[in-house]
Amino acid sequence: MYIYIYIYIYTSNLLSKNLKIKIYRNIILPGVLYGCETWSLTLREERRLRVFENRVLRRLFGPKRDEVIGVRRKRPNEELNDLHGSPNIVRVIESRRMRWAGHVARMGEGRSVYRGWVGKPERKRPLRRPRRRWEINIKMDL
Repeated sequence: MYIYIYIYIYTSNLLSKNLKIKIYRNIILPGVLYGCETWSLTLREERRLRVFENRVLRRLFGPKRDEVIGVRRKRPNEELNDLHGSPNIVRVIESRRMRWAGHVARMGEGRSVYRGWVGKPERKRPLRRPRRRWEINIKMDL
């Protein structure tokens, strides 16, 4: 059902472009980014998130008509970012992750989240582990 609402919103001519942008920022992005403070993203996952964002923005802003040739063309990513005006989705995740790291760093030693971040595991990591840990992502964000 969520997909049908998404398609209706972006294909409808009854809604203005500004309203579609507000719906994207206030409904779709929070749904996509729920819990992103604790994600340990790989480069592939970051690329897929950027692709999702660009796909939504392309559908929102539509193709651009070339005045010289008279044909429609797909907007490049830089032009989409300029039109949207907000930081890309990966930067938002990094800033939220840094904010959450600040909260965890200020937590007391009795909190399990703090102990999990500061403590060292006693056993080896299992096979097929993620390539990057949350802690490594924080260091890369700095």
